[in-house]
Amino acid sequence: MTNWVKSDGGAERKIGAAQVKPIGLGCMNMSFAYGKRPEEAYSVRLLNEALDEGYDHLDTAAIYGAGHNEELIGKAVSHRRSEFFLASKCVLCVDDDGKRLTDASPNMIRKTLEGALTRLKTDHIDLYYLHRPDPKTPIEDSMGEMARLVEEGKIGAVGLSEVSSSWIRQAHAVHPVAALQTEYSLWTRNPEIAALNTCKELGITFVAFSPVARQFLTGKLQDVSTLEENDLRVTMPRFQTDTYALNLKLLDGFSKLAEQAQCSMAQLSLAWVLAQGENIVAIPGTKDIDHMRENWHAGGVKVDNGILAKADALINQKTVIGNRYNATAQATVTTEQFPEELSA
Repeated sequence: MTNWVKSDGGAERKIGAAQVKPIGLGCMNMSFAYGKRPEEAYSVRLLNEALDEGYDHLDTAAIYGAGHNEELIGKAVSHRRSEFFLASKCVLCVDDDGKRLTDASPNMIRKTLEGALTRLKTDHIDLYYLHRPDPKTPIEDSMGEMARLVEEGKIGAVGLSEVSSSWIRQAHAVHPVAALQTEYSLWTRNPEIAALNTCKELGITFVAFSPVARQFLTGKLQDVSTLEENDLRVTMPRFQTDTYALNLKLLDGFSKLAEQAQCSMAQLSLAWVLAQGENIVAIPGTKDIDHMRENWHAGGVKVDNGILAKADALINQKTVIGNRYNATAQATVTTEQFPEELSA
């Protein structure tokens, strides 16, 4: 028996010209990054039950399972295409030999999109992101191609992911940016350095990925030694055994706050993210149907401001131990860092 609260999913928020519910579904987990992928039939069921529940925003990318995730969505719910806002991403991709690339050149953007449309069984993607900054390609060239794809009707809006405030401004000067997608939660506060304010100033929606801290804030991951070898978290400083054990101590107080709010820890985490601005939506990922439902209902959970403030003070960049990414992963993004991260 779970202790999560049921709600109507909350009031809609804006992404570009579209209106979506505050909680969307990050679909990556069904294809890679967090251990073994589920059986396809289960994932097909999850996606359809998510739409039945009320989800209207699905987020995927070309790199997720080297196209598998887009293919899964196409197979599972392309017949229900009118029911959801579809977001996908380019730049991070694989070449014809299966080699991973970071390529934001106009030709590769177009090639990746054409493949995505085929895999997703659609002729239009509502929001298409540049998944990572590509230092080899001027942002003006990349955004110019994205603008052409909008003009052709193949994508509805342009998004950026894991880039700095200066990158946002440069891109937005070429073509309006509808959304910025970056990790944001109680334990990952980097967007508060500059990106959140830039988005608010320019009228850009902030899409928070990993809003429950890659399961940490759910309280359900107590022993990181159980993570599979191919789990992305095994490479992350905060998920190393000794560091994670220290961070777990934060959950004692957090679980009590969730009890006071009469919701689950995951729902409190999501409520906090959504409370940081009306231009914020969250896309928690999951490969579990029960967790999918729990996350969805968090969109309408009402939490007292006093409890949110206590959560904010308990878990933040000063109380969490360890950097978000290791040096290799950090080198692939331009998101701002706190001084303590730079000196680590």
